[in-house]
This record gives sequence, C-alpha cells and structure tokens, in this order.
Amino acid sequence: MKIALIGASGQAGSRVLSELSARGHSVTAIARDPAKVASLPDVTAAAGDIEAPDALAKLLEGHDAVISSVHFSASDPGKLLGAVKASGVRRYYVVGGAGSLEVAPGVLLVNTPKFPEIYKSEAQGGVDYLNKLKGEKDLDWTFLSPSAAFGPGERTGTFRLGKDELLTNEHGSSISSRTSPWRWSTRSKLRPTSGSGSPSATNPITQTEFLAAAWSTPFGCRPRQVLSASKAELD
Repeated sequence: MKIALIGASGQAGSRVLSELSARGHSVTAIARDPAKVASLPDVTAAAGDIEAPDALAKLLEGHDAVISSVHFSASDPGKLLGAVKASGVRRYYVVGGAGSLEVAPGVLLVNTPKFPEIYKSEAQGGVDYLNKLKGEKDLDWTFLSPSAAFGPGERTGTFRLGKDELLTNEHGSSISSRTSPWRWSTRSKLRPTSGSGSPSATNPITQTEFLAAAWSTPFGCRPRQVLSASKAELD
C-alpha cells in the first residue's frame, strides 16, 4: 500500500514508520522537520504542517491510506481532519489515547479522580477528536488507543482485543510501542473500515505492540466499532 504518515518523526510515529517500511509499504513520512525522519527503504520524507492544511492535503493526495500520530493538544483538530478530507483519501487511522476508554459504563478514564493532571489536556484532546470522528460520514476511519501505560519495551506479539473499555488485570493496564506498528502493518491489505480502536494491555508490553494491535484492528473492525487490545499472558 501507499501510505501517508503524519507525525512520522515522533515517538509512536517513528515506530509505525519502521514497521510499515519493514513490511514493504511505500510511505510518505510527513514531519515539520523531515531531517528528523529515519532513512528507511520505501520511505520518502516530506515537510508538512497541520497549520498549513491546504499544503498538507496536497501531500496526502493519491495515497491508499493516511495515518496520523500527533499530539492532540498541540494540533488543530479541525485543520487536521479538514486536510485529510480535502485530500480525497478515505482510509484514515488515528493513533489515539487511553483517556477515551471507559472504566465503567459512561465513565471515561480521563474523567476519573486519579487521572494525572499533567496528561489531562492531551487526553481530553483525544476524546474531542474521537467525538469529531464519530460524526464523520465521508471517511473510513479508525481511532486506536493504547492502554493506560504506554512506553518503550520489547514486542511479545501477544495481546487481547476489546472494545470501548480499558482492559486491565491485577497488573494494571499497559502496552508497548513495539507491538502496535507490527500489527498495523501486518493487516494493511485487508478491507477498509470505519471505527475506533484501543489497544490496552493487561501487563507491560511495548509501544510497538500497541501499534501492532493498531494495524490489525483497524482493517478488521466493523464501522464505528471501538476496539481495545491487551497483553494476554503474564510476565
């Protein structure tokens, strides 16, 4: 597939990029500073900025899918979504956040008393963006959120898929960045769907494992279905 990745030099985006390249996809890696994009096979670095939506839309044109991996609190959701829609690309995948997951019916993680104040702005931005997508009819979209703890680590290749709920066990909720890109890139040839997904691990797996879950989930979910993924085995 020919994929445009917005935020290709970031922590999660760079891991998504690595997995896409390893799986043989042709990637336009978009960042404000393309010099920070890793030099990888079938990857073309390009300068792009959400604050210049018309130029960004031009960069996205002609791709089979768009992935965005950006900080919600540092970007304008209207401009980002507008650029994707203006590009004419229907398949759209968003690296989301755990704040949008439910810990009880109707209760989001971001609204719980112990949610860290330092992360609230970013988490609420993710919730707001997801709500925008839920009203979107012109895109085949998927919003995939990691678990509560999301950091570097080794890929295990084992995780659990759920829906709107934050998946936990006695060890908490965590997933690694090394799992997610793997699964996203693995399933990239399946049919497009619209929905939101959230990988959530029962014990620590890596950020890449989140992206592994992400890549498999979007292409296999029903329209506007919220999914979650979590590690199944214990450490």
